[in-house]
Amino acid sequence: MKTIHRVILTLIVPLFLLSGCTPLLVGGAAVGAGTGTFVYIKGELETDYRQSFDSVWKACEKTVADMHGLDVLPAKEIGKGKISALIDGEKVVISVTYKAKDLTTVSIRVGLIGNKKSSQLIHDKIEENLRKK
Repeated sequence: MKTIHRVILTLIVPLFLLSGCTPLLVGGAAVGAGTGTFVYIKGELETDYRQSFDSVWKACEKTVADMHGLDVLPAKEIGKGKISALIDGEKVVISVTYKAKDLTTVSIRVGLIGNKKSSQLIHDKIEENLRKK
């Protein structure tokens, strides 16, 4: 019976990895403004900030400006917004979503398929700007 389970796992795990499904990675080092938990799925790194939507939006705009973003296209609606920009030759999309009074979700995609390290760097800068306010 154990042999059958091993064979099944040996066949299914590689199929899952090759299917294009991105595994859910949880962990991070956000302190203070963020919740400390990051989720990286489908090329986007997402976390919650314990701040109002407006203060997080302003921190995101300042981050893009500090990183010398080009072709910046902010699109803000009630409770959600998106900032698209070109930073260091990479397309960056920052999505900001209201969750509760002092809880805002920020999702970042860098490049076409996503870049976790670059997205984490941008999250770190957003958090730094939230602390400065």
